[in-house]
Amino acid sequence: MNLTPRQIVEELDKYIIGQAKAKRAVAIALRNRYRRSQLPKDLREEITPKNIIMKGPTGVGKTEIARRLAKLVKAPFIKIEATKYTEVGYVGRDVESMIRDLVEVAVRMVKDEKTHEIEAKVKPVVDNRLIDAICDTRRASDIPVDKTIVADELKNGKLENEQIDIVVIDTPKPMLAVGGPEINIGSIFDGMLPQKHKKRRMSVARAREIILSEECDKVIDKDNVYAEAIRRTEEEGIIFIDEIDKIIGKAGGSNNQDVSREGVQRDILPIVEGSTVATKYGNVKTDFILFIASGAFHVSNIEDMIPELQGRFPIRVDLDNLTKEDFKRILSEPKNSVTLQYSSILKVDNINLKFTEDALDEIAEMAATENETSENIGARRLHTIMESLLEDISFNASGDHPMLEVKVDRAYVQNAFKESKKKFDLKKYIL
Repeated sequence: MNLTPRQIVEELDKYIIGQAKAKRAVAIALRNRYRRSQLPKDLREEITPKNIIMKGPTGVGKTEIARRLAKLVKAPFIKIEATKYTEVGYVGRDVESMIRDLVEVAVRMVKDEKTHEIEAKVKPVVDNRLIDAICDTRRASDIPVDKTIVADELKNGKLENEQIDIVVIDTPKPMLAVGGPEINIGSIFDGMLPQKHKKRRMSVARAREIILSEECDKVIDKDNVYAEAIRRTEEEGIIFIDEIDKIIGKAGGSNNQDVSREGVQRDILPIVEGSTVATKYGNVKTDFILFIASGAFHVSNIEDMIPELQGRFPIRVDLDNLTKEDFKRILSEPKNSVTLQYSSILKVDNINLKFTEDALDEIAEMAATENETSENIGARRLHTIMESLLEDISFNASGDHPMLEVKVDRAYVQNAFKESKKKFDLKKYIL
C-alpha cells in the first residue's frame, strides 16, 4: 500500500490517541520500505530497515501502534514476548521460532487471499457436497428427502444450523517442539501415505467452511503460496518484540539471572542482525524484516543492552504517560472507543447507554488519579473502571425487556465510586 507518512499517521490517529513521536517514527520506517522497493536491485540489497525501540509505561499504545501499522499495509505481523526465551538460569525457547511463526502467519494470509479469489469457482462443488451430506443424514434418520427442496433451502440460508454428518480429511496432530525446530508429528509422512478421512457431526455453516478449505486446497498451487509467503516475510514482515527490558540485567548486575538474560540478547542478535532461518516452507532471510522492540525500562535502561543489539535499533522513541485529557479522548474519539464497545455490547440486551460529557470527565479524572496513586497501567485502567461502573447494568440486563435508555452522567459515576472517592480523600492525611 503506497501511503505517505502523513497518511499513515492519520490512519493511526483513528485508533490511537497521542504518541505523535512514535507514530512519526513507524510511519517513516514503513514509507522507507516502499522507497526501497522502487530502487534498482543492486542498491536495494544494501539498504536494511532501521529498527525501532519504544520506551514507555504499559498501556500507552506501544503494541497497538505496531499492530495497527501491520494491519494497515496487510503485512505479516507477530508479537512475541522476549521473556518466553528465558527462565532464571537458562535460555528458554529457540529464538528462531519467531521467524517460523511469522512465516506461518504469511502462509495463512496468502492462502486466505487465494481462497477468496477462487471461492466462486469451487462454490458449486461445495454446495453439491453439502446437499449430499444433508440428504444422507436425513435418510439415516428416516426423514423423507427431496434433493431439489434441500438445494433451494440451502441456497436461501435456511439450513445453516442443521446438524449433519460429513466425511472430512483427518487433520494432522498439533505442532510439537522437540528441542529446536517444531515438528508436526502428523505430517512427517505427508505425501507418502494416503490421507485419512473421518466422519464428523457439525452444523451446515461449519461444514461449509471445512469443505471450502478442502476444495480450495485441491486447486491452489501450494508451491506458489509458500514462495509468496516467504517473499512477504522477508520483504514486508514485522516482528514486535515486547518486554525487551525484561531480558536486560540491572546496571552493574552480575548474578546468574543477568548472565541468562545476556545469553538471550546474544541469541536474538543474529536474527535482528540478519541471518537465514530454516523453516518447513524454505529458508528465510531476516535481513529486511522490520523489528520493533518495546519495554517500560523501569529498572534498566536501553544503554544496558549489549552494544551489538543496541546498534541494531538505531531509532529510539519515548512514549508519554497518559493525561486526564488523553483518557477523555480515548473514551470517545477512536473508531473502537471504550464507550462504543460497552454501548454495543449492552445494546444486544436492549440497553441503550448514553454517556454525558461530565461523566467522561469524571471517568478520565478517576483513571488519571488511580494511575498516579497505584500502579500505572495506562489506558487499561479505563476497562477496570468501566467494568465496575457498569457491573449492575451488565448483571441485570437480560434482553427480555424493550429497549431501555440508560443515561450515565457525573452523578451516576460518583455514586458508583463513592467508596473509592473516600479512599482517595484519606490519602492526603497519610505522610
